[in-house]
Amino acid sequence: MSEMRLIVVGAAGRMGQALVRAVAAAEGVTLSGAVERAGSPHLGRDAGAVAGLEPLGVPISDDPLPLFAAADGVLDFTSPAATVQFAELAAQARIVHVVGTTGCSADDEAKIHAAARHAVVVKSGNMSLGVNLLAQLVRQAARALDAEFDIEVVEMHHRMKVDAPSGTALLLGEAAAAGRGVDLGAHSARGRDGHTGARRTGDIGFASLRGGTVVGDHTVVFAGPGERIELSHRAEDRSLFARGALRAALWGRGRKPGLYTMADVLGFSD
Repeated sequence: MSEMRLIVVGAAGRMGQALVRAVAAAEGVTLSGAVERAGSPHLGRDAGAVAGLEPLGVPISDDPLPLFAAADGVLDFTSPAATVQFAELAAQARIVHVVGTTGCSADDEAKIHAAARHAVVVKSGNMSLGVNLLAQLVRQAARALDAEFDIEVVEMHHRMKVDAPSGTALLLGEAAAAGRGVDLGAHSARGRDGHTGARRTGDIGFASLRGGTVVGDHTVVFAGPGERIELSHRAEDRSLFARGALRAALWGRGRKPGLYTMADVLGFSD
């Protein structure tokens, strides 16, 4: 099979640069396009050079349409509004859309889900193998431990992160809720402040820390009578997310349209 032609959107950002480097280093894929927002100072520059590599012969453009028409897939860690637009383009072009964007609203999710009727969409709050394995462990632990064990999700990211809780924290919270057989929206506690009263039994709590250059730390705490279990993952380099995104893109090539997750890509099942 020929090399998979991939586009990186948000190519000049920190994650976009990591994706460009990952594509350049991997076998079976090639960088066929790079996209940035209109007005970006990086427009016209070589995507490889922006990512700290030798030039790759791929200029950064603000016109995604012709790039999508000539590609097999797109790697997208941008913003919710941009991701919705890229989802529509990917659906029109019938290409694989790997979405690592977090902070999407219910309306955004509905639009992405609609696009998945025509394209393979792999969407996850975190693309790493370790985090998705952690989610499976959290689900199993939540199923095994009864409501005497309170569940808290604690996450820390760099000071520039704009959404909280993080997409990964929500992924882990959903895993815990699935293990307990409850709806996360009806059983979550966020942003405690002031006189909150006693903790409600069955809630899944979230705490978000921000500071420095932390790539991503996540811990799920199961606190029971006289004992505590902590399951943790610490990301040390964004390249691990990029590698996961590449794996998702290659997995999605040739599959039927639909909305998939990294659990599908990695073959995890209950």
